[in-house]
Amino acid sequence: MTRYKNAERLVIFDADGTTIDAFHAIQLTFLRHGMDIGDLERFQKRRKLFKYLGGLREFPTNLRRQFGKQSRKQLLSTLTDVYRNEARLYPGIAAMLRTLIATPDVRIGFVTRNVTIEPKETLGRLFRRHDIDAREFDYFACIPLGEGKAEYLKDARQSFAINPARSYSCGDEYSDYVAAVRAGTHPFVVAYGFEDSIRLSEKFGVPPDLISTSPDEFTGRLLHALDLYREAPAPRLPRRRIARIAG
Repeated sequence: MTRYKNAERLVIFDADGTTIDAFHAIQLTFLRHGMDIGDLERFQKRRKLFKYLGGLREFPTNLRRQFGKQSRKQLLSTLTDVYRNEARLYPGIAAMLRTLIATPDVRIGFVTRNVTIEPKETLGRLFRRHDIDAREFDYFACIPLGEGKAEYLKDARQSFAINPARSYSCGDEYSDYVAAVRAGTHPFVVAYGFEDSIRLSEKFGVPPDLISTSPDEFTGRLLHALDLYREAPAPRLPRRRIARIAG
């Protein structure tokens, strides 16, 4: 029988689209360069290749303005400035993170593909603006685009010798769901970031019961799973007894 050294719990977060309102940061960045990526609903439905080129309406202008290394460099610089100085966490996320930091037996990790310049510094500044010190996170990995998250999630879990059944991974894309399962952690999937609930459930087969459609629903579910969120108890109902008849 496998024995674990402790009874700690682990929560690993994706950054963009799960804890950080990345869409509005990207939208603001594009507007400052004379481009438009459309609204969130259409953005969520696009395939990865076209996420940042816009839909049929925006594609020609965006493609023309993004062409060339210098244009992309300027776009990246603006995006970094927006993240460091203006981007926001979703409502309720900061309070939830502060609750987790203050809970002795909960470890917190971040595994992200954030594309800004020096992403760890960028995200550190964003968290500081929300009165959160990223140095209090137990695990923080900024991974390259195209590299899978599963090994990083597994590494975080194994480095603290935490029972897989007490480990949770939170993300906003189907790939985050797959990585969580492969890493042996319980997936929390949100549908207010880069993919909507219909795409996640009907196209990719993510169980609807695992999907949170708002930050409030997500934070409530996670805190409840960690036994850190309690509402007034409902009246206890009599147990239903099921009669079994032997054939």
